[in-house]
Amino acid sequence: MSQFKPYSIYGIIGYPLGQTLSPLIHTTSFNEQNIPAVLVAWPTPPEQVENFVKSVRLLNIRGCCVTIPHKQTVIPFLDRVTDRVKKVGAANLIYWDGDKLCGDNTDVKGFMDPIAKDPLPKEYQKVLLLGAGGAARAAVVGLQLLGYTDITITDIVDNLPKSLADEFNLKTVPWSERGNVDAQIIINSTPLGMLGKYENETPYDAEWFKGKGIAYDIVYTPYYTRFRLDAEQAGWKSISGREMFIGQANEQYKIWTGNDLSDKAKQAVIDALAGK
Repeated sequence: MSQFKPYSIYGIIGYPLGQTLSPLIHTTSFNEQNIPAVLVAWPTPPEQVENFVKSVRLLNIRGCCVTIPHKQTVIPFLDRVTDRVKKVGAANLIYWDGDKLCGDNTDVKGFMDPIAKDPLPKEYQKVLLLGAGGAARAAVVGLQLLGYTDITITDIVDNLPKSLADEFNLKTVPWSERGNVDAQIIINSTPLGMLGKYENETPYDAEWFKGKGIAYDIVYTPYYTRFRLDAEQAGWKSISGREMFIGQANEQYKIWTGNDLSDKAKQAVIDALAGK
């Protein structure tokens, strides 16, 4: 008689979550690898983060993905965080190490993956980073690891980039002047363009794309954001947040299970985004 294995529960928290693909990619891989587990979405308002972490402990939830806007605010409620979290100042993953509830960050590797696989032209050295939240910190760490030093950061909240700029030796520019920055690599780390209430918005006006360059959108749903469409129409190449999403999700899954995501799980995300 086979022994029943209880399901392990994993989750993702963020606010708003929109149509997150984390449940699809992780649960598909759990099923493919015969791991009795499921990952579910929990939209969590900022004022409920502390209570949510208490629920993780009480209900023995085995792990969580953490997304906007909780990547920094979740840290004080954890027992321990990795050096990667300390470096980035943000956590996108909750996991158990024995009886300790821990935080890690897989965004840096996820961000670097598509650039490492297909290196950008050497003449592209000037970077404009739109947004100064948790995802932006991961992008800065990844960019500097890849050798980029000329990075300008801006945010709609004008005083937000200062601490990041001081910490990582970056330039800053007011949000209203972002279109005047000379850059060949422009990265969107804001939620503008994300499926839901921000879907029709862009952090960068179409007429500001000059010359040639690369537009990298951390937003992965929809697959073609307005930011990427405008960039490609102007003759720029673009990188989808899909590659970063799959890369960071693979690292999360490996921390939880010791395995890489199944090929079917990765393909499920590609298929889900194909029509969007």
